[in-house]
Amino acid sequence: MASATDSRYGQKESSDQNFDYMFKILIIGNSSVGKTSFLFRYADDSFTPAFVSTVGIDFKVKTIYRNDKRIKLQIWDTAGQERYRTITTAYYRGAMGFILMYDITNEESFNAVQDWSTQIKTYSWDNAQVLLVGNKCDMEDERVVSSERGRQLADHLGFEFFEASAKDNINVKQTFERLVDVICEKISPGDIMTTLHTPNKRGQMLGAGGPARGTNSAGKDPCCSPLQTCLLKAVQESGGGQQLPPTHSFPG
Repeated sequence: MASATDSRYGQKESSDQNFDYMFKILIIGNSSVGKTSFLFRYADDSFTPAFVSTVGIDFKVKTIYRNDKRIKLQIWDTAGQERYRTITTAYYRGAMGFILMYDITNEESFNAVQDWSTQIKTYSWDNAQVLLVGNKCDMEDERVVSSERGRQLADHLGFEFFEASAKDNINVKQTFERLVDVICEKISPGDIMTTLHTPNKRGQMLGAGGPARGTNSAGKDPCCSPLQTCLLKAVQESGGGQQLPPTHSFPG
C-alpha cells in the first residue's frame, strides 16, 4: 500500500489533458454513507458536514502519477436512492474500478453491500476491480458494524477492505491509490487502451493506429487483443463518443 509521501503518486491539476491512461472509477453504496464527502476529500481535500443528497450522478477528474505514468482518474459519485438506480447502473459500463461503500454506523447500509456487489457483476465488465470501504470510522462511539464483520464480508466477496473517514481524512488517498494499483496489477500495460483520449469528428475513439476498426467475420477486432476489444466496446457502449466541456474527458 502506498504511503501519503510515496514518490510514485504525484498530482496534477484535473484540467491537465496530457495523460497515459484513464481509469473510470465509480463510488457506489446506499444513500448517506458518505460517497460525496469521500470524493471531495480526495479530489479537493475538502470536507463539509452538511448532507446534500446526490441527484443522479456527478464526477470529478484527478490526475496522479504511478511508475512514471500519468493516470487520469475519472471518479463518478453515484446517487444511492432506489429511484436513481436505473440511471446510475447505466454508468457501470466501462468502469475499471469500484469503491463499494457502507457506513459503519448504519447496519442497513452494510446489509445492502451484497446487493450492490450483484449489481456490479450484472452491469459492469468481468474484470472490474472492487474495494469495500467502511466509511465514518471516526465515529467509533456509534459503530454498529465491527471491522471484523467488514473484513469477513470483503473476503467472502473477493474484495480488498479498508475502513476510512472522509471527515478525518483517514485512508481516503490510500483507498484510491490501492484501487489504481489493483487495476494495474490485474490488467497488463499492453492491454490498456492508452490513447482513448479524444473522440474524432465521427465520434470514434482514437487508438494508437487511428480510429477504432470494425470486427472481422469471426466477430473479433483484428487489431486488438480480446481484452482491448472488451475495453474499447465498453467505452463505446457507455457513450464515449459524446463531447463534454474541456475539463470532462468521457461522459460514460
